[in-house]
Amino acid sequence: MCIHEEMLKDVVRTKTYQNVIYKNSFLFKDKVVLDVGAGTGILSLFCAKVGAKHVYAIECSSMADMAQEIVKLNGFSDVITVIKGKVEEIDLPVPQVDIIISEWMGYFLLYENMLDTVLYARDKWLVKDGLVLPDKASLCLTAIEDADYKEDKIEFWNSVYGFDMSCIRKQAMMEPIVDTVDQNQIVTNCQLLKTMDISKMTSGDASFTAPFKLIAERDDYIHALVAYFDVSFTKCHKLLGFSTGPKSRSTHWKQTVLYLEDVITVCQGEAVVGSMTVAPNKKNPRDVDIMLKYSVNGKHCRVSRTQYYRMR
Repeated sequence: MCIHEEMLKDVVRTKTYQNVIYKNSFLFKDKVVLDVGAGTGILSLFCAKVGAKHVYAIECSSMADMAQEIVKLNGFSDVITVIKGKVEEIDLPVPQVDIIISEWMGYFLLYENMLDTVLYARDKWLVKDGLVLPDKASLCLTAIEDADYKEDKIEFWNSVYGFDMSCIRKQAMMEPIVDTVDQNQIVTNCQLLKTMDISKMTSGDASFTAPFKLIAERDDYIHALVAYFDVSFTKCHKLLGFSTGPKSRSTHWKQTVLYLEDVITVCQGEAVVGSMTVAPNKKNPRDVDIMLKYSVNGKHCRVSRTQYYRMR
């Protein structure tokens, strides 16, 4: 239950969806809408309120029973049909839908996400030129100074009450940390790594290698790279969306911190260049494997390294 509470109270997330629907009611009026991974049914309720012809809300968890009750409590039983089950296994009572709406994004955009499910629904039921909302998602990267936290989370294992537990440090280094980053820690520019067009992409496009070049905006140390994502609804009357970056209002997705083996000393104008490879883990596709290659060739620091991470 608490995850649903956390998501509903994530004002950035929920308000953006509400604005998209309420301020673009012309998109929804008399349309058949599919809500993928409906949870409490909040997005379906928004759609019903602005005059959707019918909304099919698919939810595979036991929350579907609650959603059913919520729909009834709010007098939308004739407009919203809650279907309990997996998108890949259910039958819809209609051959096609006009709009697919979903809040599918996971931490780091792709961890435990429902993107494949949305794409499956799109290919199976969406009318030609139908809408997928949101339709764009972008992954971005920046670099931060984070000495205190790295000391506390990572270096701690080097000597625990006088004993060497550095084997755990290895493990800790490989696990990205989801946390809120203070924007004052940002040392470099932010760079766009990858944009996905959910209305056109295929499932395989969520695996990619993207180059980056992060340029120091001041003299400082870099302890970690930080990834976050932006989402946009480009088919609206006015472009709407939100960012989960450290400079934006915080969301329940926070940011994803990848600690570096090296403490990098940079001078203003110097660059950390490299590439990030992202793919679902072979054994457990809900996990994400990340390979990070980076190098610095600066006045005080020369380093080149490849690191592997797994979000699990």
